[in-house]
Amino acid sequence: MESGSTGLSVDEFIAETVAKYEKYVNPAMARLLRIMGLETAEWEAHGCIVRDVRGEEYLDCLGLMGAFGTGHAHPKVIQAVREQLERMPLSSRAMFSRPMADLSELLARITPGDLQYSFICNSGAEAVEGALKLARLATGRKGFVSTIGAFHGKTLGALSASGREVYKEPFEPLLPGFTHVPFGDLEAAEKAVGSDTAAVIIEPIQAEGGVFIPPDDYLPGLRERCDERGALLIADEIQTGFGRTGSLFACDHYGVTPDIMCLGKTLGGGVMPVGAFIARPSLWEKFISAPLLHTSTFGGNPLACTAGIAAIQVVLEEGLSERSAELGKILLDELRALQARYPSVIKEVRGRGLLVGLEVTKAGAGGMIIAEVIGRRVLAFYTLNNPTVIRLEPPLVITREQLSRAIEVFSEAVASTAEVIDEL
Repeated sequence: MESGSTGLSVDEFIAETVAKYEKYVNPAMARLLRIMGLETAEWEAHGCIVRDVRGEEYLDCLGLMGAFGTGHAHPKVIQAVREQLERMPLSSRAMFSRPMADLSELLARITPGDLQYSFICNSGAEAVEGALKLARLATGRKGFVSTIGAFHGKTLGALSASGREVYKEPFEPLLPGFTHVPFGDLEAAEKAVGSDTAAVIIEPIQAEGGVFIPPDDYLPGLRERCDERGALLIADEIQTGFGRTGSLFACDHYGVTPDIMCLGKTLGGGVMPVGAFIARPSLWEKFISAPLLHTSTFGGNPLACTAGIAAIQVVLEEGLSERSAELGKILLDELRALQARYPSVIKEVRGRGLLVGLEVTKAGAGGMIIAEVIGRRVLAFYTLNNPTVIRLEPPLVITREQLSRAIEVFSEAVASTAEVIDEL
């Protein structure tokens, strides 16, 4: 923080920020950040580095749950958004919008199969809401099949599809018609898909559930079952899309084209919140006959669409999918070697590309590791639906040297945790 930029000393600035969290945001959130050793305030970020108000640098291996695929403040995204900001930030909605047209065309070009029509919105959760509505509209059916441990967002419809009760119970009754089956269990999913199933909604890799990779025949089997029963297949690629798993989309690993795909996170280029759902042409017919049936005031605004176009261009031009596959293999190999050295701490290492989960053996071990890692100026956290799993989800622009630093820090943190656990 530059001297005099706020009129406060650094310590005063932090104390005032914490006090405002406690009084106006959420005191429990303030307490959690303190426990994690993060009683500071972020100030600026570029690439994979976040700097706090004291000038301390943190290597970001959390990446806003995968939203910083192109890194913090990528210069190409920033430049594109700056130019659009000066020209026209929001749409009048009275004329055609070229940025929305261009982004929709680009999404149709890079997504699998015959996915064509897009609705651009503001977040991944909104994309899921729209996809659920479209599935009911297109099929005339009411039911959905989702998975235990799934995370699709926390709006009411998306929460109904999600699979962790601790987030759902306080808000029940949620939307009716959702059946949850174990992730990766094809037989259970096949039994659940019936004549009233509008769609199966699935994460190709279950991220927040603990970074679980399904069997190779799982998505193809779901595709086949949906086709047999006249149900749709919705792929939630909000976290796995745009190179995160070492392919442009996680569905590509399995050769499956969904009927509807939900997108978000990296689509915003680390600069703007952007979500989208894209579908096959036949499903869009009722939206075409009633184009105002599903709308969003700010969805598809020029700033967001410009950020989305620039983000996709960065992913493609800088080969971030290939980079994710290459560096992800290194990360997985190193962490599995660490698991072999410290089996009392690490139960399993799972992942694909730069979406990696480290599952600990004992309750509390994850917190110890995270505290140690943060103390060494690396940012990491749990998966939201499985607190025994620590995620490593750095920006795809992370350098080999930065990745080596992250591996070194995790090794030191696990070794320290092992000393404590082995003494108990």
